[in-house]
Amino acid sequence: MSSPPAAPASRWPLILLRTTATALALLALLQVMLAGSFLNGTYDSLKDHEGNAMMLGTVVVLQLAVAAAVRWPGRGPLWPLWTTLLLTVAVIGQISAGYARALGLHVTLGVLLVSGILFGLVGAWRLPLPARAGLPGPNVDGSGRLPRPGGPVEVSK
Repeated sequence: MSSPPAAPASRWPLILLRTTATALALLALLQVMLAGSFLNGTYDSLKDHEGNAMMLGTVVVLQLAVAAAVRWPGRGPLWPLWTTLLLTVAVIGQISAGYARALGLHVTLGVLLVSGILFGLVGAWRLPLPARAGLPGPNVDGSGRLPRPGGPVEVSK
């Protein structure tokens, strides 16, 4: 037995989820570049790597609040909340492993973390936005998706 589909979430939390997911992805990619720069011998980039990790941790906690707003006020999907909770735990573990200089764990968790952040980014942008209130939507079924080019397909018998 499956549960009934969730009602569409309201528009503004989904826009905020896309914004925080994009910011997380950019910070994660910058984190990878800073780590590579450090390994290439630019030792000053280690301090930037640390500062960027703190910023990434702040944004992931902000996204946790946004994911809760996606779920409860608008009854949106549950996966952003669980995914962001898992990412938050991973970021805390990643920062702890970095300070403990457990490089094997730090690098492995970093690869998994960047992968998870990028999957979350794709998922956030794949969630359809509901039509704005008061404006007629371009579709008939209310799914938030754009209509097919050329309109509906008619099949003659």
